[in-house]
Amino acid sequence: MTELRYEGSDGCPLYAFSLTDSIDKTKPVLIMLHGGGPDHYSLIPLARNIDYPQIVLPDIRGYGRSICYDETRYKWEQYAADIISLLNYLDCPKAILCGAGIGTTISLRTTISAPDRIDSLILISIEDIEDDEAKMAEIKFLDEFATNVRAYGLEVAWAPILKNLSPVIGDMVRDAIPRSDADSIAAAAAIGYDRAFNNINELSVISAPVLIIPGADERHPTELAEDIGKLLPNGYISPLSMSGNIQSVEDFSQYFAPIINTFLRTIHNLW
Repeated sequence: MTELRYEGSDGCPLYAFSLTDSIDKTKPVLIMLHGGGPDHYSLIPLARNIDYPQIVLPDIRGYGRSICYDETRYKWEQYAADIISLLNYLDCPKAILCGAGIGTTISLRTTISAPDRIDSLILISIEDIEDDEAKMAEIKFLDEFATNVRAYGLEVAWAPILKNLSPVIGDMVRDAIPRSDADSIAAAAAIGYDRAFNNINELSVISAPVLIIPGADERHPTELAEDIGKLLPNGYISPLSMSGNIQSVEDFSQYFAPIINTFLRTIHNLW
């Protein structure tokens, strides 16, 4: 893969990795956004099984090579701006965004902020959209996580969390820990103080085609994904969802690559 170094709108150095040496500016680039905890490595097997000619995998701000220690820089609009900065660096007018976990929230925020730059979306395991009470609980949860990371390290901080999430998320997170900067990931937990959406109705302005692959745990509720799929004018809910049978990134790739390939091949005929 080709390493790409670019700058966010705030001057923060960010990194991405391209499966090809060059980008055809006449076609959208497929940008794949990993979940919170892993880095771009978690999506490499899936990327290699997607039949699309140009794929770029960023390390999103705070994770992998894209280190950022400044807690004030963790805002959803900054994450959206980071995607536009990458598109501008590639000199590519449009992107297909494929996100998992936090990557789904970034994809949705980017589409609302810059709809003319987004061709379509693939959302795997959408993060919860909290009410006020749940939002306060999330802030407390992420603050405790950041404190534990700084005091005890990433492996100890993640251990009680991963037992409540899909097995493949644990596989992705554990694989990324040796490549992760603990202080940067602790700083990234400050995103909890920002609110991506107040309710799902804010997503109704998204007109781009969207493939939704539901999650299956309390932080990525199945019902939310189904409700968003019904709300969006061009939303398509996948018959496949996250499952306890998906144990590794290789399982993840084999399970979801076929439906993503079908979506990409037929998108212009479906809508």
